[in-house]
Amino acid sequence: MQRSFFGRIAAILATAWLIVQPAQAQSFLGNDLDPAIPTLTDTVGHEPGVQVTSPEEAVAYLRALEKAAPDRMRMVQYATSWEGRPLFYVILTAPENMARLDAVQADLATIAAGRTGNGAALPVTWLAYGVHGDEISSTDASLMTAYHLLASKDDARAQKILRESIVVLDPMQNPDGRARFVNSFRAALGIEPVADRQSAEHDQPWPGGRFNHYLFDLNRDWFTLSQPETRGKVAAIQAWNPVVVVDVHEMGGDDTYFFSPAAQPVNPNITAAQQRAYEVIGRNNALWFDRMGEPYFTREVYDLFYPGYGDTWNAHQGAIGSTYEQGSARGLVFERRDGSMLTYADGVRNHFVASLSTAEAVAQNAKSFLDEFAAYRAANANGAAGRGSYVIDLSQRRWNAEALGRRLAAQGIAVLRREGPVTVCGKSYLNGYLAVPQAQPAARLIRSLLDTDTPLPRDFVTRQEKRRASDLPHELYDVTAWSVGLMSGVDVALCNAAASGTPLAADAAIAPVAEGAGTFAVAVPWTDSGQARLVTLALRAGLEARVTDKEFTKGGRRFPRGTVVFTRAANGDEAMAYLAALAQEVGANTVALDSSWVEDGPNLGSESFVRLAMPRVAMAWDDGISPLSAGSMRYVLEQRLGLPVAPIRTARLAGADLSNYDVLVVPEGSPTGVLGERGMKNLHDFVARGGVLVAVGDSLEAFTSGDAPLITAKREAALGRDPSKKDEGDKSPLAEAKEITSEAEYRTAIQDEQALPDTLPGALLRTEADRENFLSAGYDAGAVVLASGSQIYTPLDRADGINVLRFAPAGSLIASGYVWDENRRQLAFKPFMMAQPTGSGLTVGFVHDPSTRAFLDGLDLLIANAVLVAPSRVR
Repeated sequence: MQRSFFGRIAAILATAWLIVQPAQAQSFLGNDLDPAIPTLTDTVGHEPGVQVTSPEEAVAYLRALEKAAPDRMRMVQYATSWEGRPLFYVILTAPENMARLDAVQADLATIAAGRTGNGAALPVTWLAYGVHGDEISSTDASLMTAYHLLASKDDARAQKILRESIVVLDPMQNPDGRARFVNSFRAALGIEPVADRQSAEHDQPWPGGRFNHYLFDLNRDWFTLSQPETRGKVAAIQAWNPVVVVDVHEMGGDDTYFFSPAAQPVNPNITAAQQRAYEVIGRNNALWFDRMGEPYFTREVYDLFYPGYGDTWNAHQGAIGSTYEQGSARGLVFERRDGSMLTYADGVRNHFVASLSTAEAVAQNAKSFLDEFAAYRAANANGAAGRGSYVIDLSQRRWNAEALGRRLAAQGIAVLRREGPVTVCGKSYLNGYLAVPQAQPAARLIRSLLDTDTPLPRDFVTRQEKRRASDLPHELYDVTAWSVGLMSGVDVALCNAAASGTPLAADAAIAPVAEGAGTFAVAVPWTDSGQARLVTLALRAGLEARVTDKEFTKGGRRFPRGTVVFTRAANGDEAMAYLAALAQEVGANTVALDSSWVEDGPNLGSESFVRLAMPRVAMAWDDGISPLSAGSMRYVLEQRLGLPVAPIRTARLAGADLSNYDVLVVPEGSPTGVLGERGMKNLHDFVARGGVLVAVGDSLEAFTSGDAPLITAKREAALGRDPSKKDEGDKSPLAEAKEITSEAEYRTAIQDEQALPDTLPGALLRTEADRENFLSAGYDAGAVVLASGSQIYTPLDRADGINVLRFAPAGSLIASGYVWDENRRQLAFKPFMMAQPTGSGLTVGFVHDPSTRAFLDGLDLLIANAVLVAPSRVR
């Protein structure tokens, strides 16, 4: 007879360097295991918890389990990663349930639609692991969960789980990141694992394994759906409509274990009934952790506010969505600060027990969980969360509005499309609209995403302000604003009337708009992300174009600043036909021109028009650069705009020949130390020779300091603080903080010549544009941007440069979210985007990252202005 999982581990570990697992865990698992079910050792050659299982090994083991027990297990591929690795989920249930699986799934779909089921449904417990690739113990725990549910013959709890429910395991949400971690970890191993946190095993090389190929944090991508891993996962979850979704993570190695209930604040769209259900699962987890003598904590740190997480997004769909966190060994053994040892096997065991105890809680309360889920979806469908419709105007940033509609539809949200002109709720929609009815099962997710603001609970805000008054850090875990309409730069209005239209499919192509029949040229108005993508793809294909920095009027139509014109004379019939095909593929808006004669504004031959050439773009990459910022900026440039990027390691920039490039992007980070004096000089020379340097976020400080700053703005201290009294470690002097309360004071500030402001958790703020500069093309009315952190800069003197976008006055600054009052006052009129010439080149500075998480697609034109258009303007 084989011993149970932890029994077998204990026998090995007793003579090894790891700590024997508590005997109490063995009683949970049983000892009578089916020898027909292969073990991890049988398949890949190492015992559970003794090595970090690679993505390929994990898939091989799951296939072996499926082959051994096809009556109880089924693997389904739901996506492919950027690097070509398959992503699977695993269905586990009793043979009698597996035999009628299609009927179960169909009935769950009926219930999720808000209708009464036929009694075939079973509750689905969805357990997801390894969304961060270096949170390693979770995937091995998923393998052991699958093994135990299939192999255990004497564990009544396991049998009940399979009989009364369906367990779906998503064992590896981020295989590319896990592969990156495993490769670097195994390369660092010697003859025995090292517990010292300073050792190479625990010190991942940049960018680390947390992120996917494009360096995204996949746990913040749930409603943005920018990554293939997320899109596949969201579709898979909608196919099964789970009643419980657990996202299994790791945290710092000095921590213990976290499970629900979550910390405050809780999103107001999560119901009281859901919060009561968290107690049921949490208490069962506590029961088993107490039996093992394993410490844990609840209601601290990890909240349920931002709906872009795996827990909160699923809670908005009616599930009980939870985050579980295990202190991480980030290797095989880790010495904690208290001198105790944390092993990889500890983490595998704890996640394994939490997984089974969660599934057990659902199986023990199967009817209750299923009934509560059904009641939630039905109530929403009947208008309990609101009636009327959110209406998205297709006249403003049409491509972004259409893309937003498809992202909503991909999340199981019904979206209707209506052609214009049409009037609803007293407002005229010339080009039609997209309508999102509130009375549907996903109503609470709709409200959270489309409401202009989701308020923080008043008592929570009061507590944070008291903490700050006592010089304690605030407890906000993430951003406080995410209104998707604001972030896409589109108009969303809540209409109490029922809007009508044709259902919009998530995979429907965005239809192009081709206007006019002239033969002289084709104009591409600079209005949205689709237009920028069309121009970039056309330039990559070798077409010639000209771009204007002034608006013009032709045939009674106004063409905005930034409009790009492709003439037939410069390109020929074949190239123009290709342009039309590209516009069809992208879904762009083109306008045919019969001549270059205009009624107002510049003609094509004016100096306001310049030839737009395809730029060669490099990006600072590696140490000193934030992987998140580098990844999101590269993703926006490459995947949304179609602009190739050459990553150059930061340390190499000191001696790199940058004459091959027109633009160098320096994402957020602290690059000064890595660049050194030679690197900084090389970048300065690059700009002076005609290059465009784009500095983002904290990296901007490297180029605003020193003897010859590329941007002469200064980072400000906090209000009421003396900037001459620098904190230890400050690398550059801070400017005195000043409030600017009017346009007149702003004009004075730009003519005139060490504590930082409190960290802003993240809010959506309004900006105003300098409409005379080409860099603000597409943003005559300003833009809504995401601001976070503590960086606030003085405005540039007009003799030195231009404040392309500046924050709005204090009274109208906040578009969505929560902002500390002193930040609100200090940010007013301060720059968000600056530009300053040096020699023949230009430095563009973004005080906050416009590409953050790729969810600010309304700022794509701003990025394109800096990276695609600017090189043609400085030549």
